[in-house]
Amino acid sequence: MNSSHDVATGMKRQGGKWTKAWLAVILFSMAHAMAQIAQPMKLIQTIELPEGPTFPFAGDLAVDIKGNRLFAATQGTKSVTVVDLQRGAVLRTFPVEYAHTVMYMGDLDQLYVTDQGTAEPGLKIFDARDYHLIKIVKLLARADAAEYDPQSKYFYVDNGGAAAKLDYSLLTIVDTTKSDVVGEIKIPSKTLEQLVLEHSGPRIYVNLEDKDEVALLDRSRRTFLEAWPITQGKRNTAIALDEKHHRLFVACRTGDLHGDVAVFDTQTGKQINALPIGGHVDDLDFDPASGRLYASCGSGEIDVYQQRDADHYNLLAKTETGIMARSGLLVPELHKYFSSVPHIGTQSAKILVFQIQ
Repeated sequence: MNSSHDVATGMKRQGGKWTKAWLAVILFSMAHAMAQIAQPMKLIQTIELPEGPTFPFAGDLAVDIKGNRLFAATQGTKSVTVVDLQRGAVLRTFPVEYAHTVMYMGDLDQLYVTDQGTAEPGLKIFDARDYHLIKIVKLLARADAAEYDPQSKYFYVDNGGAAAKLDYSLLTIVDTTKSDVVGEIKIPSKTLEQLVLEHSGPRIYVNLEDKDEVALLDRSRRTFLEAWPITQGKRNTAIALDEKHHRLFVACRTGDLHGDVAVFDTQTGKQINALPIGGHVDDLDFDPASGRLYASCGSGEIDVYQQRDADHYNLLAKTETGIMARSGLLVPELHKYFSSVPHIGTQSAKILVFQIQ
């Protein structure tokens, strides 16, 4: 058997031919590995939606994992669309004037939909079996973003502010076991955007878009605590939380064609980083298992960042979607990401389904 010294000597005697061959193999392997890293998402399905009038926005998405259903707020058609994920086809639609947040409550088999329309604004609760309207919880104008706390069974929805001709907004608390309002938190802001709940404690973080700040709330005491200024980024809309590393991600529409994700230390309330993203961001998801951050941008891309540690992040890819495809949803249980594309000009309305790799 040849020793490693004999092999190396033999390679040298070949005038460097073997060395060049091995170098080529190594470079090819490195390029292949880099390509794999650079493509964290793969488009595996396109689900066409019913054509409506040209409309620049598509609303939120929700998934019923057990029932293989996707719910999409299709604002252009003034409805919510129900999709059969197994067949990749539309099951039906039901009317909602201006649906924004759509959330499926699996324990109740109900859909909670915030409606910003003028006819019947508020939170609408639908039976998820036959989609009939169960109840309308009346709120102030611009019922918008919402989050659910499965421990308390409370549903938090922001409303009010400038749209209601007020200099403050409300985070209204709805008890899902009774479908009734049980409290509210008053917030000194004219425009609230997305919020996120801490699961290991009582904190709620909510975007104050008109002030370029993030509010810190205590949901056990139902009080506004303080606001943190965004030092890099403007017009904060989307939000996500990494509780393990005490990091809060706040996505901003800083310019028409570009934005930033402000990274906060939740222990100090200070911004420590800013990650560049595309324009018109609307959704932000953080997957703690993989350490990946997904920013869905209306400029036609999903920007994916990889967390190296609490303070450092690498851009993995900019995955193409469509014009004003701002709404996205990461479903880690399915290893899939869903993107809602609106009907604009020759661009048809559709749901893009990506496999997470």
